Amino acid sequence: MLIGIDGRMTPELLHCLARMGHGDEIVVADANFPANSTAEHCNVKEAIQLPGLDAPATIELITQLMPLEGFADYSALRMEIDGEPETLGEVHSEGFAVMESRLPETGSLSSLERQDFYVQAKRAFAVVRTTEARPFGCFILRKGVVF
Repeated sequence: MLIGIDGRMTPELLHCLARMGHGDEIVVADANFPANSTAEHCNVKEAIQLPGLDAPATIELITQLMPLEGFADYSALRMEIDGEPETLGEVHSEGFAVMESRLPETGSLSSLERQDFYVQAKRAFAVVRTTEARPFGCFILRKGVVF
């Protein structure tokens, strides 16, 4: 038992976040994302399961403990909607709203086309599979530093 850790946090996710270093990335994947086959390319070789949590709740859970990057091109990425790169889906708006309150002053939020997102996700430290059912409800969060 630990004090001050959200009850939704799993041992696997807590261990993963503790192992990640500055600049490492973690994928928050929706229910349709190929989480396990993508995770085979990551440091953590199996997707971390968070049943019952959608993407914004998972982002909230992660960013309670993990700072977002403030010294790179982006702090986080969202998966773009096919053919509508500028359109924010409801899940994107909700996820970005959580992150905006936790962004460092120099942080920024951006997006990637779906196929490019798949490629970037294979370079991540880990993949977290949520039960997010809304289409394109996937994000990549980049770990920052603690001052």
